[in-house]
Amino acid sequence: MLKLKINPGLLECGTDEAGRGCLAGPVTAAACILPENFKHPLLNDSKQLSKSQRESLREIIESSAIAWAVAHVGEGEIDHMNILNASIEAMHRAIKALTTVPEFIAVDGNRFKPLGKIPHQCVVKGDAKLQHIAAASVLAKTERDRYMGELHLKYPEYQWDKNKGYPTPHHRQAIMDHGTTRHHRQSFRLLPSQLTLPL
Repeated sequence: MLKLKINPGLLECGTDEAGRGCLAGPVTAAACILPENFKHPLLNDSKQLSKSQRESLREIIESSAIAWAVAHVGEGEIDHMNILNASIEAMHRAIKALTTVPEFIAVDGNRFKPLGKIPHQCVVKGDAKLQHIAAASVLAKTERDRYMGELHLKYPEYQWDKNKGYPTPHHRQAIMDHGTTRHHRQSFRLLPSQLTLPL
């Protein structure tokens, strides 16, 4: 069972992002404050869960949380500020969107920038250690997957409903065959260097 949070008694939020390694689409972050008595046996790092488990947990988290929020940082912003800064910006936006201001921020990973005067702590693999970070990972992953499913309807050749924008062989082949869209991250290495895009 994951620990609820780092500081018992504090109003503490967990935050995590999804889509950092994708070739297309936004990076999406979530922030979540769980009640002191929250626990669920399925809750874990979203990457360890099935799609149906994530969707089921998403409903439970949204209905049980003291506060939760999700935020996107788009492809153009990623290209402008780089993916690390965009990931942190997405987490900042999610935290700022919470209806309750947290007293402490627990961050998945090892990099973060202070948000105002709210103290924070980075936790490597935090989504497999702390419930509120795991909850944020579920919210971020399910919201980003939903968004990429909508984009798939406009650009079905890239199969974003399946690969979610990650660099799968099919996704890269589709880029070779059809070129890029405005949703591709132009600052990323979209194809291996020996390959070229169609003119």
